[in-house]
Amino acid sequence: MPKRQARYAPEYRRRMVELVRAGRSPDDLAQEFAPTAQPIGNWVAQAARDAGRRLDGLTSAERQELSRRRGENRGLREAREILSNAAAGLATETGSAPSRRSHS
Repeated sequence: MPKRQARYAPEYRRRMVELVRAGRSPDDLAQEFAPTAQPIGNWVAQAARDAGRRLDGLTSAERQELSRRRGENRGLREAREILSNAAAGLATETGSAPSRRSHS
């Protein structure tokens, strides 16, 4: 499944964060620019997490690592399923009973 591309470029998001930090409110920016106040506020909060000023969520680097590991786990589960099916097929062909070990 392809990743969804961000609607707004990182530089655009950084600029919105800078404007909020300079004193503009997300509501004011939303009236002047395309995104609503909610994503602008989200960008400001994420920038604060990335800078270590907020501890209520994952940093961008942590989110990327989590996404990478989830993809890796998905691939490993698929490989395990393929191997399990192949072993079951081989056991059927040779007439031997499949292993009764449980998969955790």
